[in-house]
Amino acid sequence: MSKTNFSTRLNSLDALRGFDMLWIIGADDFFHELARVTKIPFFTIISNQLDHASWNGFTAYDMIFPLFLFIAGVATPYSVAGALEKGISKNKLFQKILKRALLLVLLGFIYNNGLVIAPLDKYRFPSVLGRIGIAYLFANIIYLYSRKAFWLVWFVSLLIGYWLLLHFTSAPGFAAGDLSMQGNFASYVDRLILPGSLYLKIHDPEGILSTIPAISTGLLGIMVGEFLRNSLLSPYKKAFYMVIVGIALIVIAQLWNIVFPINKNLWSSSFTLQAGGISLLLLSIFYFVIDVLGYKKWALFFRVIGLNTILIYMSGVFINWNFTSNALLGWLSQLAGKPFDIAISIACIIFVKWIFLFALYKKKYFLRV
Repeated sequence: MSKTNFSTRLNSLDALRGFDMLWIIGADDFFHELARVTKIPFFTIISNQLDHASWNGFTAYDMIFPLFLFIAGVATPYSVAGALEKGISKNKLFQKILKRALLLVLLGFIYNNGLVIAPLDKYRFPSVLGRIGIAYLFANIIYLYSRKAFWLVWFVSLLIGYWLLLHFTSAPGFAAGDLSMQGNFASYVDRLILPGSLYLKIHDPEGILSTIPAISTGLLGIMVGEFLRNSLLSPYKKAFYMVIVGIALIVIAQLWNIVFPINKNLWSSSFTLQAGGISLLLLSIFYFVIDVLGYKKWALFFRVIGLNTILIYMSGVFINWNFTSNALLGWLSQLAGKPFDIAISIACIIFVKWIFLFALYKKKYFLRV
């Protein structure tokens, strides 16, 4: 745990990170339950968007992971560049970034498997935190050791290179360019190389080759962070240009989708641009309202979560939140009765988690990785 100086942070970034994490810590289950018991079309539409696309396609829930990685990239110029300005060498910073990446890989392994001893084939090694760590590492290497003029070249090259790789290869027995779960080359490489089990048996959404375009997601965030931190444009114009670029990326993604389908499981290049464009639109809204117009109070709920995302994400491995919530607030779901008791119970779990994070927020204690 460490204390944080709020004055050096981009408030909108913390709020957006918290908004993103909210759906992971229970908001998705809450809307699924509301849709189930009420049958109201509005809740049904939201509920349908809170499940991942089975293969090709795109839902709102597919945004959660790339948005988090994008945000990590945006934060880089504020943290790494600040350290460089204080005289810390690039090599020292690289060592720190490498340690962070390895720690995220380790935490991801623990999140997947817990702290248990099991046969190797029972472990799942790829993870959400592991991909964030690895993609963050390579995006930061580009940030530290490549000239700014080449960042966009790296971004585009990784996406085109990944597309060409999958276009001209396949799993044995399948035609080149096959993008089915069984036939695509990325899944085949994971089956061939990765130890342990894969999330979908024949495919892992956090596999080896699909990390390549995820680096571009982090790098896009870095370029946006650099723009926000150092551009001489007015804050109003910064927000406007983020909207323009975000829309442009979404349009390009839809065109690329024709030959390289939008697919979160493969983290396809079109998916990278689609998610990147939406991430820019979301950041532009949060940035404009919170940092430009100065409306900050409403965002406290999200910032409390956003300043301790790793802690609350990992907490489920070690804390029985259901037990804690039932012990403190179980009477609320009893009073509500059926059919809303489960929805109330889920809301109580979210509330208990938020109160826990708020207590840490008031003390300014945050888990830093």
